[in-house]
Amino acid sequence: MSAEKTTQKIGVCNLCEAICGPVLTIEDGAVTGVKGNPDDPLSRGHICPKGVAIADIHADPDRLRRPVRRNRATDTRSEIDWPEAIDLVASNLAATINEHGRDAIGIYLGNPNVHSLGSMTHGIGLVKALRTKNTFSATSVDQLPHQLLAHLMFGHQLLLPIPDIDRTSYFLVFGANPMASNGSLMTVPDFPTRLRELKRRGGHMVVFDPRRTETAKVANEHHFIRPGTDAWVLLAMLNILFADGLAAAPSYADGLADVESAVAHFTPALAEQMSGVPAAEIERIALELATAEGGVAYGRIGVSTHEFGSVCQWAVNLLNIVTGNLDSVGGAMFTSPAIDVVGTGLIGRGHHNARQSRVRGLPETAGELPVSALREEISTPGPGQIRTMLTLSGNPVLSTPDGARLDEALEGLDFMAAVDIYLNETTRHADVILPPTGALERDHYDLIFQTFGVRNTARFTPAVFEKDAGARHDWQIYRDVALATIGKLHQKPSLRTQLRIRARMSLSPTRLIGLLLARGRTGVTLRKLRANPSGIDMGALRPDLLPGRLQTRDHRMVLAPALVLADLERLAKVDLPADGELLLIGRRHKQDNNSRMHNTERLTRGKAGHQLFMHPSDPATRSLEDGAVVTVTSRVGKVRVEVAATDDMMPGVVSLPHGYGHARNTGMTKAAGVPGVSINDLTDPERLDVSGNAALTGVPVTVSG
Repeated sequence: MSAEKTTQKIGVCNLCEAICGPVLTIEDGAVTGVKGNPDDPLSRGHICPKGVAIADIHADPDRLRRPVRRNRATDTRSEIDWPEAIDLVASNLAATINEHGRDAIGIYLGNPNVHSLGSMTHGIGLVKALRTKNTFSATSVDQLPHQLLAHLMFGHQLLLPIPDIDRTSYFLVFGANPMASNGSLMTVPDFPTRLRELKRRGGHMVVFDPRRTETAKVANEHHFIRPGTDAWVLLAMLNILFADGLAAAPSYADGLADVESAVAHFTPALAEQMSGVPAAEIERIALELATAEGGVAYGRIGVSTHEFGSVCQWAVNLLNIVTGNLDSVGGAMFTSPAIDVVGTGLIGRGHHNARQSRVRGLPETAGELPVSALREEISTPGPGQIRTMLTLSGNPVLSTPDGARLDEALEGLDFMAAVDIYLNETTRHADVILPPTGALERDHYDLIFQTFGVRNTARFTPAVFEKDAGARHDWQIYRDVALATIGKLHQKPSLRTQLRIRARMSLSPTRLIGLLLARGRTGVTLRKLRANPSGIDMGALRPDLLPGRLQTRDHRMVLAPALVLADLERLAKVDLPADGELLLIGRRHKQDNNSRMHNTERLTRGKAGHQLFMHPSDPATRSLEDGAVVTVTSRVGKVRVEVAATDDMMPGVVSLPHGYGHARNTGMTKAAGVPGVSINDLTDPERLDVSGNAALTGVPVTVSG
């Protein structure tokens, strides 16, 4: 190995919310080694299997590097040059707007956008320039209840309380698996070490989940809970705290009496009936949380994605508030990032139900419609029907409800374009794919996940590699499409608006980050970050930020939002589960990220994880053998998949992993050979939370041979 040809560079792994800092070994222009950076103040030397595989993504032969045009007649694709590709996309976007109006354009933003600086600074600019009401994103299959309740209670959709995991003594977890995810809406790299530290200082972790997850297996306690019933348990815990005189609220909070009245019906006995969790356990844990020195409740995907996700997130927030654990050390705290997207108004406060979807009348939130409405908005004729679709780094065919019917609907569009580095189950329908540079070829500063960090840190990471001469960054693609489309419109924005859009879209993301840091009050500048590539540690989360950090108009906290109180009436009418009913839940793996990374050999070798998990008693009562191929049927679809019996499952609950089902990609990538089916061929777009979030968990299914 030649010393002259071998270097080490500090990079960033922005594949998931953990945003770990790796050290990359570069030899002859290729990444030959990836390890954790011990000097990174947030990830502290941690790296997971996905981070190691970032080199595989960079060098992936499946990755698109030039624009691709599809011939619909033959379903074949060929590379074209950038000017032709941009013109083709802009011409079709403009033609659709000119003939049918702006709402004939549909836009879907996938999860990777929030992990790319260019998408955050310029992708949103493109969306705003197109001004369509038919905008959708992964938010409404993932986290919408969290953002809605942050808006309703604290005044801003991203003012999310973050568990102070490094100092908590009692960690109560509902429907989250940070051992696999390294946190979600809680940026907590190296969770395994942080959990060991919690236990060493005498702390306790309690997990409620229908599956004995990787996190449940290392918890002090795990309690099986019937899918979709978390709300009854959480409300019963609040009921107990009020009954025992342990519930209080700060002076700047309104509505405590309304909360007490609202939860009076939700007793521990009722919670036991609905959830299967013994009433005595519910009471004990509620009291332990209330009396712990620095306790915190946390709920994530398992409670975000069922029909009462907003009630659950409201109740989680309330548990932290009424026990005195909000805005206090060891509890749920607010971050103080170097670029404050909340306090500066860089991202808006949010709003809800300002308008509704055309077909079903579903509410928008923060300008986006529920993605459960996307298919019907494409396939239902009439004014406002989506005729042209633009997807930005997303794969809704695999990640949104009833994906099989969405797959069919996409083929009926007049035109579709995608910004993506892969030909996937969704982008295969695109007439043009515009592939941006990869993560190692562009500068990165994390605007969002440093806002959700369990510690206040800041890090700027310059591109590890220069981009190829013929490549374009995502922000350049968004800029060029936006400006070219505006130029082709019959009714153009005012000259002043055009000049403002051009000026805004022409500034590079790095330049914008420098300006935003200079506006901040932390003293962190781009110059300082460049001098400290591992990042700058700004310290532990700080207590006593409230009420000043609140973004409500009067700087008061709203404990009893009318939207949630009204939804309690719907909750109270839910019947007991039917005997013998099977409920479907998802699961995620440490080795992949949603529908991505299944074409990476490093991460897919070894034992396959695509099977339908069932408790051993459930296949036995249906005369099914372990390993047999079965048919799983829901209201909207059916799939064929192997069974794997495991006592990690609660009886009556079955589980399929999220993000599989690549066989429909007709062999166009290596991932097509990965076994497994899409759980979202079974999930139901009519099952929704009051926020509009898809209810992907607790789906009633039958399983037969």
